[in-house]
Amino acid sequence: MTNKTNFPDQRSTMFAPSGSSLLSEMSFLVLVAVTFLSALFLYKVLRRGHGAKTLPSGSMGLPLIGESVSFLRAQKEDRGEEWINKRVAKHGPVFKTSLMGSPTVVVIGQAGNKFVFGSDDNVLTGKQPKSFTAIAGKHQIFALTGARYKLIKGAMVSFLRPESLQNYISHMDDLVKTELLKETKEKETIMAVTFMKKLTFNIACSILFGIHDEPIKEALFTDFTLAFKAIWSIPVNFPGTLFRQGLQARSRIIKKMLPIVKKRKEELSKGTLSPRSDVISCMLALKAENQELITEEEIMDNFILLMIASHDTSATLLSLMVWKLARAPELYQKVLEEQMGILKDREEPQRQLTWNDIQKMKFTWRVAQELMRIIPPVFGNFRRAVKDTSFGGYDIPKGWQVFWVSNATHMNKDIFNDPTEFNPSRFENPSKPIPPLTYIPFGAGHHMCIGNEFARVETLIIIHHMVTKFDWSQVNPDEMITRQPMPYPSMGLPIMLNARNPSEKA
Repeated sequence: MTNKTNFPDQRSTMFAPSGSSLLSEMSFLVLVAVTFLSALFLYKVLRRGHGAKTLPSGSMGLPLIGESVSFLRAQKEDRGEEWINKRVAKHGPVFKTSLMGSPTVVVIGQAGNKFVFGSDDNVLTGKQPKSFTAIAGKHQIFALTGARYKLIKGAMVSFLRPESLQNYISHMDDLVKTELLKETKEKETIMAVTFMKKLTFNIACSILFGIHDEPIKEALFTDFTLAFKAIWSIPVNFPGTLFRQGLQARSRIIKKMLPIVKKRKEELSKGTLSPRSDVISCMLALKAENQELITEEEIMDNFILLMIASHDTSATLLSLMVWKLARAPELYQKVLEEQMGILKDREEPQRQLTWNDIQKMKFTWRVAQELMRIIPPVFGNFRRAVKDTSFGGYDIPKGWQVFWVSNATHMNKDIFNDPTEFNPSRFENPSKPIPPLTYIPFGAGHHMCIGNEFARVETLIIIHHMVTKFDWSQVNPDEMITRQPMPYPSMGLPIMLNARNPSEKA
């Protein structure tokens, strides 16, 4: 009988890895494969438009992600200018990087602004990064060109130009007084950022879109808050990511709005609703040259874009105004004197504000202009090369993004004397005229923000009621600014209110 001992086969133990080492080897192979594919993808992107021979210097960062993480982190910590300046010092005023999933050329200074804002749409288009387009929609005006762009932009502008705004003043004035009284009733402290976001959102809903149902507005506000945070996120559609949350918020917005759009379409066909009632009705009535109507998808995309553009930039500026006036008593006093002067000049003290009253708020608006110079609501924005082009001696391949930066000229000492000094008088008959394309909080040229006048009127009406009814102080005097992606006081700006007339808070 043979004594058989069960030893393991040495050949199998020599060549077959254990469970843990097998996992490690597989992980290594996956890593190698991903790295190779990412490198191949990046190489092809860089080679796209291979006629480009002289790319600017710079770093493309990690495969696929690029430098998006460090850029977004710098934005959140309000170090965006530092992030840009570090690369300008190393590579010059034109450099390459990769942001939001696309290769990007960053251009700095007046010449760069002229290139971006002066280029025709057949050179640079307003197409935005993948995250923005996925959430705002592929049919919003930034993504359109030609006749379709002019048609939809024309409909929006018709509601935002000064002649139309004059008709909204009394309605906006009533809304602000009502919402301010509601927010401050029996309260000594309010969260100014949240209040300004809700107030400007309600104004946009009511005046621009004719949405008055309170539960609908509340639900839309929650979803738009998420969507806006996600438009400058890394476009990774995994559970839990900000991008995924933004996509889900977009879906909910569309689900809530489609019944409203369908109802208005029916009312328009019956003649019970005028196309001039609101922006949605106006777009529903639009017809292209071939008599083709605007689709519901186009209406949804442009509703989302205009809602984002019309309320968040204004909320940013208003939050910064409240923040600045709390920190600068001398500025607050001058703004108060101007606004009280408007009240005293009225023949009927209780009447609503008028267009003429708004035009008298010159110093208040200069404070806003100076704030937007030092802390621009929009740090910068993207364009996209439609074809191979060039700037500053460098080639920009077709499909690459071009990113412009407002601070580059706003804080340039050769353009603005003592640029770090807060000085609203620089916008009042300046001895040194501001050169064109250097002050760009709303963009410039035919790419100027279509809602800039709406934002001015809205801001001035709200500040008028804030300073004539209250003075205030910061709960956290050292509260700093962070970008989300707009610049906001980092703690939500809690302020303590003191009513000038105690009955205002009754």
